Amino acid sequence: MLQVRGLEVAYGTAQVLFGVELDVHAGEVVTLMGRNGMGKTTTVRTIMGLLKPTRGDVIFRGHAVAGWRSHRIARLGLGYVPEGRQVFPNLTVRENLIATAANHGGARTPWTVERVAALFPRLAERLGQYARTLSGGEQQMLAIGRALMTNPLMMILDEATEGLAPLVRDEIWRVLETNLREAGQAILVIDKHPEAMARIADRHYVMDKGRVVWSGNSAALRADTGMQHRYLGVS
Repeated sequence: MLQVRGLEVAYGTAQVLFGVELDVHAGEVVTLMGRNGMGKTTTVRTIMGLLKPTRGDVIFRGHAVAGWRSHRIARLGLGYVPEGRQVFPNLTVRENLIATAANHGGARTPWTVERVAALFPRLAERLGQYARTLSGGEQQMLAIGRALMTNPLMMILDEATEGLAPLVRDEIWRVLETNLREAGQAILVIDKHPEAMARIADRHYVMDKGRVVWSGNSAALRADTGMQHRYLGVS
């Protein structure tokens, strides 16, 4: 579904990505991990068309989309939950969800406000509240729900649990594992928790200083404690 080949990106004269390569297949959950500042967000922003690569290819559903505008990429069926949530603060929860509603992936049973509310019961109780009044965790749930309302074939979640309370973080991981993954939703997740990601995802990529330095399945991720300590800061 998604192929990234030889991706290089620079901010001015400073190169930040060096030949990044990764794949996400239909129905797969794949993670992109690494310490802060290693190039993960730059990678997904480039995939989404928010940054232009200096070299390399981004192929989504057979289309070479590197350099396309973001809205064109989204219409192919790529949903995005950005770092920092970025919900519409002066719209209600319901209005946030309706504002992005589309069926880019051509789903037979598209996502609705009611389905999102069932997925996140906290939102069901707050459909009439302004987004600015929600907690950080509730805003993150809303951001995920908003992306689902575009009915994507694949979703990118950038630091979906960053800074959240453990109970809220566990709830979001549960949704990824038992609702979206089992439904066959392809997802690329940026996160920092290898133990949880090994449970949720099929395959994993680890970045360091703008390069992919490790890749493997969940069994390999669990087994390679040396890699975790070196690149993820896990003791």
